[in-house]
Amino acid sequence: MKKLDWYIIKKFLTTFFFAIFLFAIISVVVDVGEKTDDFVKSGWSFSKIVVDYYLAFIPHIIALLFPLFVFIAVIFFTSKMAGKSEIVAILASGVHFRRVLQPYLLAGIFLGAILWYANGYVIPRAEVKRTYFEDVYVNGNSTYNPLVQGSNNLYFRIDSFTYAGVHYYDTVRKQGGPFFLHRVSKAKPHEVSFNLRAETIRWDTATKKWALDQVVEREIDGLKEKTTLTATKQMKFTFEPRDLRKDDFAKDKMTTPELVHRIKLEELRGTEGVKALQIERYRRDATPIAVIILTLIGAIIGSKKVRGGSGVHLAMGFIIAALFILMDRFSTIFSTKGNLPPLVAAWIPNLVFSCVAYYIYKKSPK
Repeated sequence: MKKLDWYIIKKFLTTFFFAIFLFAIISVVVDVGEKTDDFVKSGWSFSKIVVDYYLAFIPHIIALLFPLFVFIAVIFFTSKMAGKSEIVAILASGVHFRRVLQPYLLAGIFLGAILWYANGYVIPRAEVKRTYFEDVYVNGNSTYNPLVQGSNNLYFRIDSFTYAGVHYYDTVRKQGGPFFLHRVSKAKPHEVSFNLRAETIRWDTATKKWALDQVVEREIDGLKEKTTLTATKQMKFTFEPRDLRKDDFAKDKMTTPELVHRIKLEELRGTEGVKALQIERYRRDATPIAVIILTLIGAIIGSKKVRGGSGVHLAMGFIIAALFILMDRFSTIFSTKGNLPPLVAAWIPNLVFSCVAYYIYKKSPK
């Protein structure tokens, strides 16, 4: 690490964090204006709003546009350096352009690592608090709302051979019914080998198991059948109360290990919405790489001295940022609504813009 490296890294990080700080303040001011009525309706105190909502809202909004602000910050301070002929002087001293990009790459990796860790472990914990307020007081139609607290006719697969369903489930009381369970034979998948029905099913918080009342169990072996009646029975299933509750923010509130576990569980059940979870999982790895790619693109674009100064560079930056967002949105839609694999959908923007970065690097003056 030489003075040149520290000089560029210092300018990079200073510009980025200053831009993020201003953006966070503006976002909070705008959000306060939009949700004033919701805050009044909630009855929350000022301190509760700050601690339980805005301390979670700020990480959410920063993570949402983190790569783009890295990109804009790089273009802004690099074009300023180019306008003062600093880049020209560095190249004229015999330093290769590839060497100039090294501190950008190091800073990009540093910021990408921060975003990767935050997306996987920090942001999901903050989302629990932010989405609670959104669900209850903004949307007013979630399972947190005591007026809308039930789910009707839930059907799901527990494992490869077991299927279950519940006619009605109360998400607040954590109980419902009637409940049924079918298990097909491993040797003959088209035949049912076990059937269970219960009038009610409720979650026992002490044992972390499901308690079933008025249970009728039927073990079927060809033409033979054994029936057992039980007043109350506790059973351990692979699903928990949170899995029976419709939650539009579920994928945002899970840490990466929890998300991976949830994806495996939903794949086992054959859930239709599993692609959205898979895209979220792959995006948590792809977005930090996008930070590095956009950092290099911004450095290459901003290093060229042109008439018009920073304005021209920023205009190009906003166009590229818009294209990146559009490509990301379209790939997500094609995956969730079509047949595009989630892994490909999450990485398409990175692959395309990696080619863009290589092309403009080859065309840039060395």
